[in-house]
Amino acid sequence: MAGLDRFVDILRLFDEHKPDWTIQEMADAVEVPASTVYRTVRELVGLGFLDPSIEAHYRLGAAFIEFDRRLRISDPLIREGEPVLGDVVDASPIPCVVVLARLYRDQVICVADRRTPDAGITTSYERGRPMPLMRGATSKSILAQLPRARLSKLLKSVAAGGVPLEDVTAELSGIRKRGYAITRGEVDKGLVGISVPLSCPEVAINASMSLIVRDKDCSEAVERRLVMTLMPAADMLAAKLRPHNLAIST
Repeated sequence: MAGLDRFVDILRLFDEHKPDWTIQEMADAVEVPASTVYRTVRELVGLGFLDPSIEAHYRLGAAFIEFDRRLRISDPLIREGEPVLGDVVDASPIPCVVVLARLYRDQVICVADRRTPDAGITTSYERGRPMPLMRGATSKSILAQLPRARLSKLLKSVAAGGVPLEDVTAELSGIRKRGYAITRGEVDKGLVGISVPLSCPEVAINASMSLIVRDKDCSEAVERRLVMTLMPAADMLAAKLRPHNLAIST
């Protein structure tokens, strides 16, 4: 493990299940000598990415808060997308969660979300949480729009997981033709995901906009209305993301 990889592997150890780590615990987890981890941790503390905690433990530092703000004000998808999510929530006839997501390594990650106040919907999709690549409408509507070469590369990992590629490609082809994806209970039991692609190749953005609703609230008529709410919203956001329009908005 070298350089930046070591930094990232150590930082990824910290989560809600174990927010504090000792040097030795980190060394055991990443299989690197404690002396090497000590030097890495010292640098991370100096840069604010780790903070000393109690009894020789360390926790994530405030640098992440600074960079989170930098991302929110500089990433065009988040900056232009968050107001659109609010409009979609207002237009939904039933309680919902609206999600903007994009590719992240070999997963999909939510970059922004909005929800109906007191919606009572508990979904696994939350900002900053990586999600499976091949489950749920949010992920599938992203995959369906990818260029063939990039999609083939991503699907190699799917093949390794035992999923028949012909089934995957047939499903993605159907999504591409329809212009939207709908899944039920693939990610969270009792919830329906309705998602449309959000593509802007000019700024290298392959994303999706999704509505997550309770299955019991989603009749066929409501489902159609939600699809027709999402499609123009995604088209409008894609237009905002084009370089000329971004230059005007900034």
